[in-house]
Amino acid sequence: MSDETRHVVLLDGSRLTRHQVAQIARGEAIIGLDPSQLAQVQRTADFLAEQVRRGEPIYGVTTGFGSNADKLLGAHRARAERPDGDADTGSRTLMEELQHNLVVTHAVCVGKPLAPEVVRAMLAIRVNTLLRGHSGIRASTLQALAELLNRDVIPVVPEKGSVGASGDLAPLSHLAIVLLGEGEAFYQGERVSGGEALKRAGLKPVKLSFKEGLALNNGTTQMLATAAIALETFERLLATADLAAAMTLDAFAGRASAFKPEVHALRPHPGQVQTAANLRRLLAGSTLADIPYHLVPKFRTWLADSWSDPADRAHRFDIGWNYVPPSQRHGKEAFYARFLPFKGGKKHQPQDAYCLRCIPQVHGAVRDALAQAQRVIDIELNAVTDNPLIFPDAQDAKVIEDQVISAGHFHGMPLALAMSYVKAAIPVLASISERRLNKLVDPANNDGLPAFLVGNEDATDSGFMIVQYTAAALVNDLATRAHPASVYSIPTSANAEDHVSMGANEARHVLDMLEDLGHVLALELYTAAQALEYRQDMLNAARTLAARGDWQALARKISGAPPKEDADRSQFEREVRALMDTLAQAEDFHAGAAVRKAFAQIRARIAFLPRDRAMDADVRAMCELVADGGLNS
Repeated sequence: MSDETRHVVLLDGSRLTRHQVAQIARGEAIIGLDPSQLAQVQRTADFLAEQVRRGEPIYGVTTGFGSNADKLLGAHRARAERPDGDADTGSRTLMEELQHNLVVTHAVCVGKPLAPEVVRAMLAIRVNTLLRGHSGIRASTLQALAELLNRDVIPVVPEKGSVGASGDLAPLSHLAIVLLGEGEAFYQGERVSGGEALKRAGLKPVKLSFKEGLALNNGTTQMLATAAIALETFERLLATADLAAAMTLDAFAGRASAFKPEVHALRPHPGQVQTAANLRRLLAGSTLADIPYHLVPKFRTWLADSWSDPADRAHRFDIGWNYVPPSQRHGKEAFYARFLPFKGGKKHQPQDAYCLRCIPQVHGAVRDALAQAQRVIDIELNAVTDNPLIFPDAQDAKVIEDQVISAGHFHGMPLALAMSYVKAAIPVLASISERRLNKLVDPANNDGLPAFLVGNEDATDSGFMIVQYTAAALVNDLATRAHPASVYSIPTSANAEDHVSMGANEARHVLDMLEDLGHVLALELYTAAQALEYRQDMLNAARTLAARGDWQALARKISGAPPKEDADRSQFEREVRALMDTLAQAEDFHAGAAVRKAFAQIRARIAFLPRDRAMDADVRAMCELVADGGLNS
């Protein structure tokens, strides 16, 4: 997007939101720097420079880093001439060289480059945290970092190399090295050297001053940027999961009483309550949910003589019920006082399988995991995460250590554990989706729908059989990837950094896993749309047949009728007429309004499957629909 079409997000170190990060990541916004905070940044840099002038020993400024913290910088080089012949070294002081070397030696990540969206988010987050004015960076250097983002200079940051403490040192060094005119960057989509990218963007390399290398590469920025983008995606996929579940429940003509508000008031976990309310919204207007058992016919294979009326012969199915004779109703009189004695597609039971009945409890628990992670991310977006921290205004400071304090805000464990929680939640959501999909295609459990959701009158069709295989493979893969990285710390820096978070790995895993979660939900929606169309068409075919007023035509769809000479025959006739009247008086059978809208969007891209065809294009289209989020609107 051009600068004219992008709005400005003003950063001040304290008010950056996940939504703003997403806008910046997508290239929809550039950043501005709050002038008052920029002045505070420079005041802190000036304070630090004064302490250096006074000869104060300061970690990472006049000492080495990590396990080299006990090494003080001298006034002169140990050798007048460097054996490597680096001419540029002579133009830098030891303290400048320390900061330069920190960046260039730490930029050692491997793997494919992080997506530009993640790197844009990293740049914005790093600028925001440095604007708090506790890091010692100069205002000019911070402005140069902001210009990388605003001028579309996107550093090449290989995805693997951070242990999540001391922050994301290696990936942030790849971010900072471009400021020095080194490394690589994408400029307007083209991968070039860092120096070339700066030149094309009209920028000049920066020579780092006191603590600036440490300010630029010491923090939780990669894991935080990745997590922020991942959580936005996850929030959207949770809405899609609710939609898929509602469409599946409508396709089953399931029971919605389990979603009533008074039920969830008794166990008011926030995510559970929210999910139940969302399901009620999605199912509003449905004439399928909670339908009486006896109205729902079951699928029967289409035969040439299935339909006597020419208007019905285009159906892709036959329908039927089984009659329950009076001799089999003993002890069940109360039930048959409410329901007619016809067994069709719906089992006579007041509750659905867990994958339908427990949607609020499962989706809700996942929502609560997301909410916890969002709370952590919201705090971290406006936190200072480098080291040491500088407090130029500290009251009663007696020694420099009262104003330049070494602490541990770079440690990514708050983020790592939050993302571990999310990581475990992803296969949970995928698993219940796959169970609903499996139930749809299984004729023993799909409440009267055809096996694998295809008519298969010639015994040649597999229908949606293998769609479930793919979903099963994805769920297994997600489950095996859900092991938390945060529980396995590997010490670094000669054991000076002896406990690390692995938060960058955790956040990267989550972002990668969400793509496959989206695929599982897409497969459920693809299958649920087919099932819903069958359910609506079968019920409305029964309704049309009943509306003609010919009870005998309806009776021919009922198995187990007593012979004409049987004493129960007259009762059978009365009960068939009652079924006919109820069906004839029913309104059109359809899903909830929100489900119908999503169904129409699916059908605009993917046709009903009357018999086998190549399904790969269907699956791609469905995955695209889920990925672009349009079904949730």
